[in-house]
Amino acid sequence: MKAGRGVRMVAAFYRRALSLRYRVTLEGADLLDSGRATLFLPNHQAVVDPQLLFAHLLRRTSASPLVTEAYFRVPLVAQVLRMVGAVRVPDLEKSRRGVEEVARLSGRVVKALGEGKNVVIYPAGQLTNSGCESVGNKQGTWQVCDQLPEGARVVGVRIRGLWGSMWSKARTGRTPDFLSTYLKGVFYVLANGVFFLPRREVSISFHDITREVREHVPGGRKELNRYLESFYNAPGEEPAREIRHGWWQRRKESD
Repeated sequence: MKAGRGVRMVAAFYRRALSLRYRVTLEGADLLDSGRATLFLPNHQAVVDPQLLFAHLLRRTSASPLVTEAYFRVPLVAQVLRMVGAVRVPDLEKSRRGVEEVARLSGRVVKALGEGKNVVIYPAGQLTNSGCESVGNKQGTWQVCDQLPEGARVVGVRIRGLWGSMWSKARTGRTPDFLSTYLKGVFYVLANGVFFLPRREVSISFHDITREVREHVPGGRKELNRYLESFYNAPGEEPAREIRHGWWQRRKESD
């Protein structure tokens, strides 16, 4: 199912804007054209990777992401999230209350998949702390996959190239503030005369992992999470890549 025309237009505009900084290579994008209900499971290197993923995903199909509630408090971002049908998820790092709520969300996701819709879930639920993805003991993805409707498909999304970005935890060890980092990015675009901003190479690859997921689900969430970690980290640990902020800089800095 394709996204609505308005959503596709917004995605096209944002995809072009992001291309000023990021040169994105897609692999396995033909999987987006099947029309089957799909559960997309990406790794999470940086705050910017959902922006890149959806800018390209919505060109071919529709999808609803599960998004931490904090982003719904950013005015313009909240409008975009509602436009794509994002589902609000409590921030588990700040509220124990959210654990039970997230458990109930699995039923909503399974229902959406059963209705033929696409859903995006980040199994780790937070940014990675290193060049390797760690899902740990999170149970949300396992709960959904354990009830995966017949005919629904699971597509693993491996994103690489963003570890070391100013949107990642590489420099500070903390999740970057969305608004201040976004404004900083806009400044760099303008300071580089829009078209001369050094670009970061990013790859997004899509893989049908339905069979593997169904094989590991009976072993419990730890077994499924170990499989997902092995899938994300198959190319090896990614070093923090430093990309200049400006064409005039000689010394490389973290993006």
